[in-house]
Amino acid sequence: MFTKEKIKDLHYSVTGKIAADELQKIADEVLTEFGKTAKMAGFRAGHIPLSVLRQKYNASAYGEAIDKALNKDLNDYLDAKKIRLAGQPKVDMEGYEMGKDVEYSLEFDILPTLPEIDLDKITVTKKVAKLDEKEVTTALENIRKSRSVAEKQDEKYKAKSGDVAVIDFKGFIGKDAFEGGTATKHHLILGSGSFIPGFEDQVIGHKAGDKFDVNVKFPENYHAENLAGKDARFEVLVHEVRKHILPELNDDLAKQVGQESVEKLKEHIREIISGQYTEAAQRDMRNELLDILADKVKMNLPEILVEQELNMAKREHDAQHHDCDDKKCKDHKWDDKKERKDAERRVKLGLILAEWGSQNKVEVTRDDMQQAIWDEASRYPDPKQIFEFYNKNQNAVAMLRGMLFERKALDAMLTHVKQKEKVVPAEELFKQASVR
Repeated sequence: MFTKEKIKDLHYSVTGKIAADELQKIADEVLTEFGKTAKMAGFRAGHIPLSVLRQKYNASAYGEAIDKALNKDLNDYLDAKKIRLAGQPKVDMEGYEMGKDVEYSLEFDILPTLPEIDLDKITVTKKVAKLDEKEVTTALENIRKSRSVAEKQDEKYKAKSGDVAVIDFKGFIGKDAFEGGTATKHHLILGSGSFIPGFEDQVIGHKAGDKFDVNVKFPENYHAENLAGKDARFEVLVHEVRKHILPELNDDLAKQVGQESVEKLKEHIREIISGQYTEAAQRDMRNELLDILADKVKMNLPEILVEQELNMAKREHDAQHHDCDDKKCKDHKWDDKKERKDAERRVKLGLILAEWGSQNKVEVTRDDMQQAIWDEASRYPDPKQIFEFYNKNQNAVAMLRGMLFERKALDAMLTHVKQKEKVVPAEELFKQASVR
């Protein structure tokens, strides 16, 4: 039972005592349960006397008994105070001796009570954009390009941006060829930006059979340090040039992508674009509501959660910039004051969404999880790897569930706030979203 307490905001320091006879009673219960299946020479299974079990296992049973007694005391205290832990308590049992009363102290932070949030008094802006038919046309052209065929052109045809040049090349720094700078019959899409800046531009205008030099400079931040910032010369031979021939935009093409006709395909594209507009507007409203909640809701924060968030951010920062020197990463230096403020914001918003969502019966369903995993997997060349990752990584599943819960809580909140519509150009909907 607890004997003394000291409370400061959300931080609790409490002391208590567990009587030795109470601990031995709990330890005996542990030993009795263990003895039901324990095996020991000279005794039948399940018939080992308690006195014998005490002689051999009392120390370990006592440790388990202390854990049980401490947890009971703590849970009784939390229930009586109607408070909830924000993290694992720190336990101190200095001077403990087996067979004597245990005096202990616990330190822990509790979760704050969520203040009442009057969502009816909050107004957010809902951006509305008129669907631009140019986007439909662009989507149709992309479908045509995705089903284009690169046809070999005659020797008089000069390569243009978008064509495929089949080339041999060999790279030199000064007079010496460098490792990794040689290839034969490489298919290079001109204008794709896949080669060093300036390389593809110098291939454009050439035709099959041409031999020429390409002179470029490796970027200062090139991944191979031995090449970064250096001038290079490439000997190039063009074997052939292939031009992408686009298919006709007709009902046959529409059927290839699962639609009955060109008109049905256009309708389908409009639905997709409208859905993207809606989601982008919803994203902006979520971010605006988060900003309002972070600014308007006043609450104390458990220091243990802020420290955890700050430590996680520090690990991520160090991992991303571990090989940076001061010159390269002067814009990415760790700023304690700023990072703590950001961590406090994330903790506050996380607590608000968790508590409000719980109070308002927000749930993440099995279908929600499956859809989220499928959406992520569909962005990768091999979706199977993503499914396997989540099957094997329960921490990742828990993080994804938490993200979905927060989003669903936000969307539920948005049904209670006032929304004023604002007509904007479509491109404004797709500006970089702010990160909370």
